[in-house]
Amino acid sequence: MLTPLRLYPTLLILVGAGSLVFAWTAQYGFDLEPCILCLYQRVPFGVVAILGLIGLVRPQWLLLVFALATAAFAINSGIAFYHFGVEQHWWVSAAGCGGGDVPKQLSAADILASLNAAPPPKACDAVDWTFLGISMAGWNIVFSGGLAVIAGYITKTRKWGA
Repeated sequence: MLTPLRLYPTLLILVGAGSLVFAWTAQYGFDLEPCILCLYQRVPFGVVAILGLIGLVRPQWLLLVFALATAAFAINSGIAFYHFGVEQHWWVSAAGCGGGDVPKQLSAADILASLNAAPPPKACDAVDWTFLGISMAGWNIVFSGGLAVIAGYITKTRKWGA
């Protein structure tokens, strides 16, 4: 049985790594192309997994590890909310999420150059997948927000002394 000093950082590792595996499975297993905001939402999960590893190696730092994990989850929920707002057309993304103006007249050289260019990045307001009518960004608001509350509660109530 794992003691809390080993269990809590292990849970951070599992949540962080599991979330990344879920995202990569959606991307590579189901061909759901991520936009730049989708990629930004992966970063806090990687940070949380690393924090969990730090917590395993340095259990005396668990208070700091969980405080930082709480912040990472809250930040991720904020990024997901911003992304959801872009998907719902509440605002326009400032992250360079594709789209843009198409020139009205193209020369043959312009057309050839566009054929040889890399495809434009996926637009952040394009929703490829929903569950119960809610996109992955919408679910990430709930998931990361809930994790922020849980991690914050653990940070505040757990007795971290040796």
